[in-house]
Amino acid sequence: MNDSQLDSVYKHKEVEDKWYNFWIDKNYFHAKADLNKKPFTIVIPPPNITGILHMGHALNNTIQDILIRYKRMSGYIALWMPGTDHAGIATQNVVEKKLKEEGLTRFQLGREKFLERVWEWKDKYGSTIISQLKRLGASCDWQRLHFTMDEVHSNAVSEAFIRLYKKGLIYKGDYIINWCPRCETALSDEESQHKDLKGLLYYIKYPIKDSGEFITVATTRPETMLGDVAVSINPNDERYKNLADKTIILPILKRELKVIFDDFVDPKFGTGIVKVTPAHDLNDFEMGNRHNLKPILVMHPDGTMNHYAGKFEGLDRFKCREEILKDLENTGLLEKTVEHNYSVGHCYRCNTVIEPRLSKQWFVRIKPLAKKAAEAVRKGKIKFYPKRWTNVYLNWIDNIRDWCISRQIWWGHRLPVYYCRECLKRAGELTVDSSQLTEKTKSMNYELSTMNEKGIIVSKTKPEKCPDCGSTDLVQDDDVLDTWFSSWLWPFSTFDWPNLERDFTFFYPTTALVTAQEIIFFWVARMVMASLEFIGEVPFKDVYIHGTVRDSTGAKMSKSLGNIIDPMEVIDEFGADALRFSIISITAQGQDVFLSREKFGVGRNFANKLWNASRFILMNLDREVYVCYNGKFPLENSSLADRWILSNLNCAIRDIDNSLKAYNFNNAANILYEFIWHKFCDWYIEFVKPNITDIKVQFRLVYLIDNMLRLLHPFMPFITEELWQKFPHKGDSVMIASWPKADKSLIDKALDEKFGIIMNIVSAARNIRSEMDIAPSKNINILCVCPREEKRKLIEEFSAQIKFVAGADEVKLFKRLKKPKKSSYACAGDLQIYVPLEGLIDFAQEEKRLKGQCEKLSKEKDNLSRLLKNKEFLSKAPKEVVALQKVKSKEIAEKLAKLEDALNSLK
Repeated sequence: MNDSQLDSVYKHKEVEDKWYNFWIDKNYFHAKADLNKKPFTIVIPPPNITGILHMGHALNNTIQDILIRYKRMSGYIALWMPGTDHAGIATQNVVEKKLKEEGLTRFQLGREKFLERVWEWKDKYGSTIISQLKRLGASCDWQRLHFTMDEVHSNAVSEAFIRLYKKGLIYKGDYIINWCPRCETALSDEESQHKDLKGLLYYIKYPIKDSGEFITVATTRPETMLGDVAVSINPNDERYKNLADKTIILPILKRELKVIFDDFVDPKFGTGIVKVTPAHDLNDFEMGNRHNLKPILVMHPDGTMNHYAGKFEGLDRFKCREEILKDLENTGLLEKTVEHNYSVGHCYRCNTVIEPRLSKQWFVRIKPLAKKAAEAVRKGKIKFYPKRWTNVYLNWIDNIRDWCISRQIWWGHRLPVYYCRECLKRAGELTVDSSQLTEKTKSMNYELSTMNEKGIIVSKTKPEKCPDCGSTDLVQDDDVLDTWFSSWLWPFSTFDWPNLERDFTFFYPTTALVTAQEIIFFWVARMVMASLEFIGEVPFKDVYIHGTVRDSTGAKMSKSLGNIIDPMEVIDEFGADALRFSIISITAQGQDVFLSREKFGVGRNFANKLWNASRFILMNLDREVYVCYNGKFPLENSSLADRWILSNLNCAIRDIDNSLKAYNFNNAANILYEFIWHKFCDWYIEFVKPNITDIKVQFRLVYLIDNMLRLLHPFMPFITEELWQKFPHKGDSVMIASWPKADKSLIDKALDEKFGIIMNIVSAARNIRSEMDIAPSKNINILCVCPREEKRKLIEEFSAQIKFVAGADEVKLFKRLKKPKKSSYACAGDLQIYVPLEGLIDFAQEEKRLKGQCEKLSKEKDNLSRLLKNKEFLSKAPKEVVALQKVKSKEIAEKLAKLEDALNSLK
């Protein structure tokens, strides 16, 4: 076998590493600014260093790679900026689990030693997903690989914090935040993922002081009643006007509570009287502020009850709930319990039920930033694909709340905030001694959170002394910033902001962002805000939101459900190209994708089809073609088939180009599939096989293969490179070859109609072969009834090719013809096709076979008919199931009709 020939089967494992290393060695992924060309820039949604590649990543990064390779071949300077995210809570949780196995906690290690362990873990495991992206074929500019905790990004984070603080857009304040007792940190609203739960609504009697009477309050969280400071009633609720001057007694703790009147209270909820717990509920907190109520925090950060909970001190919050309910029941104060559906926040990392908690935290005053971000989208500076996500984005932006950015963990960007102990002592704010502060204990974390704005210094580095009192006794805030605070700077911090260089002005703003719907709020909207605030322009022009990868039943893939498909296993078994093409071809724009392992067979079969067609051509290719190929399609003495395939190639180029520009990736993939598999392999190659030794035919085949491989390269980079290198070509790699351009002058729809006549005749003959079970080794005779003279001339011209492709001895044409006896009939457009069956089949055996199939299908048809007349089935079965059975019934009827026609043809 010479170098240009191929193995009998495609071996993806021998190809993928070879070509990826070749591209890396040639530096093809690296993008250098060139003012003579246009830039195309994508920043990768940085995967967490804790992550391994899942099917969502595979879909997301395949889409990005298609765009980058397409634009690179189209002459753009295409930059795909890669990187990983430090993933604060997620990474810290992983390392803490490792410590637990050693019988240690982070507090036993201390902050410095713990962070050393995290960096060690990051260095060992943090690049796993990068290696996996390379196996997928991602053509990122790896020379620019970033990490959100590296020096460049740390500097950018501090710079952004300080600028916003100086503008009054970052502040520290008391507020109800989402608190995870497991991770012991605050979470933003977006990190608190709500789930609908079936719970209980508890109706509790609260005694009215000195009366022997009670009021009844309904709550879903009895444990928080220990922090009640009042009860509240809507001022328009006439039922409870008599309570205006009353004092209510809190059950169990016997604390006196005020009665307040507030418009927020819904008279229809419960009894119309609500308990007010400002330290454990956002609405109650706001009511408390309006009525000057002092909040009482009754839980420790870990979700256990504190000393304000009285005899329940030390109990877990849910155990405390159980004990309170027992007490209330024993004292006759639990009136009733009612089933109640409600939505509860859960930690996005560990799935723990969130506890609303009053805490002093750092916030971004977000509305001034959000206003500009909404305006940019409304003015069309940023476009969403699909368009429906525009309203989702704007609705969230228009109803945004201040962003809690401080986290009570150790792994992350530590706040660039320092406290002067001396100033705080003078202000009476420091409640722990110096040794506790330097040890950075858990208690210090809690105490520092109670400090007010006095004695605060915001600086990138630790100041030598306090600017107010001159003291050198300074300590840095223990909290770190929300992971998303570094991520929202990603589009420009990756260009070394604020130290911007030439690359930034060339590549920024970026062109497109490809991401999932679940991080529109976490990330997309915030990047728009940050870029407008710090750079003065939008960070990207287009945002493509792809769907969620689900299993074949529609369930989201997750470890807990056991329905995950590992992309690495798919690549091992089917190949990276098969994974890429399969997942793209079945994913409509913005729609969820329903995936099963079998569906990767689509991509594998497509690769094999292309491989086999290429192998056939290469086996017959003359050496002269390698020497003389000039990248052109010889039109001289070209046949109808030649002109038809050339027209269809240019249609495909045009339509693929339009689809990619509109982010219709599956449409582009399916156009390629249809052209390569059906039009090129199934039809054109078959028609030119008799003339395969003709040099002009070989030139045409090479031209078509060359263009097909270029068009397919962004979708299936490995096999296209392997094949392109085997065929005559110009340049070192298909990856940097020019993208094909459609020649509209070569597109002729009339050719489809003409060649379609030939294809219809062949298809009809093939169908008869299949239905009548005619052996491939036996040639048939085709009798074609064609009243129109111009069509007869066309068929006569192509009769030799029809005979070759259909396996026929002759093609006879008639203006009219009575159906011959013992012949099978098929319709080919407005043509009638007959195939005489004498000598081709055993009539008795064939009649027995067809009757058996008819009987089987008739039974299935009758069973389905009875089912679809069954009123109970029609009323109880899901609509999709009923619709599926109706489709099945129709298909069976059609098959049965064909079998009956086949039986009649035997007569």
